[in-house]
Amino acid sequence: MKKFINAVDDVLTESLDGFAAAHADILALGGGHKFIQRKELKQGKVALISGGGSGHEPLHGGLVGHGMLDAACPGQIFTSPTPDQMLEAAQAVDTGAGVLFIVKNYEGDVMNFEMAAEMADGTMSVITNDDVAVEDSLYTTGRRGVAGTLVVEKIVGAAAEAGMGLADLKALGDRVNKATRSMGVALTSCTVPAAGKPNFEIAEDEMEFGVGIHGEPGRRRAKLEPADAIAEEICTAIVGDLGSAAKGRALLFINGFGATPAVELYLMYNSARKFIEAHGITVARSLVGSYVTSLDMAGCSITLTMLDAEMEKFWDAPVHTAALRWGM
Repeated sequence: MKKFINAVDDVLTESLDGFAAAHADILALGGGHKFIQRKELKQGKVALISGGGSGHEPLHGGLVGHGMLDAACPGQIFTSPTPDQMLEAAQAVDTGAGVLFIVKNYEGDVMNFEMAAEMADGTMSVITNDDVAVEDSLYTTGRRGVAGTLVVEKIVGAAAEAGMGLADLKALGDRVNKATRSMGVALTSCTVPAAGKPNFEIAEDEMEFGVGIHGEPGRRRAKLEPADAIAEEICTAIVGDLGSAAKGRALLFINGFGATPAVELYLMYNSARKFIEAHGITVARSLVGSYVTSLDMAGCSITLTMLDAEMEKFWDAPVHTAALRWGM
């Protein structure tokens, strides 16, 4: 295993220290490295909190800031944060308008956020489950929450910044999630520092269709194919799952898993866009980059969100975080 680390047990805390120092103008660390929060809170605004296992950076800490999250709770690598982290984050950033938890559909995340919600007053939750690859996996009942979580956090975050109330934010988050589909493909495994070896074995000429962001098995193992064929299989699954909703304007998001260079991600965007537009969908907004990663995994996911006018407006709204910045 070749990684830039000092000691395996210190990877998360030292990474968080570096992250907070690099972005000290917009965020700060909560006590005991339990959460990352906006440096300046907006009084009377619904607080948005998300989180999950580390190893998916810049999700979620990189999305803390103006127009997105008020706090993010990092667990250990691929491990859910604890209820006390979530509770302390809620208490730190709640300015009186309530708290909305945005939670990826993994059993540990859902259970712990539910426990935190029971202990905190004035909370609601949005559960993301955009992955069309499999209905159940190693860590979920139902579909996994993957890169579409970023889309929910951006649109709902902008609405919260504009003053929308808690119940309406939850309804908006649920609507965005319902309009969003994702699926990924892995070319290599990832290596968790504590394990010191790849999560799974995959041959040099193979790929895993529908892989999860922790390296969970997908739909099938196949021989490597050209980018157009890979994009076609993924987009066929996404568009087919959307059914009659697959029409009108959409956001196309190509997400890298951590070890895929930008030149390949943009090539995949080109392949996916050609397929999407050939099926009568207008790609009105785009995002390309490594935002919901899986440590050092090579591969990518494709996310499609069918936009209505309100969702498009809030996607375009100003945002200023470590990972996303525009319109400021």
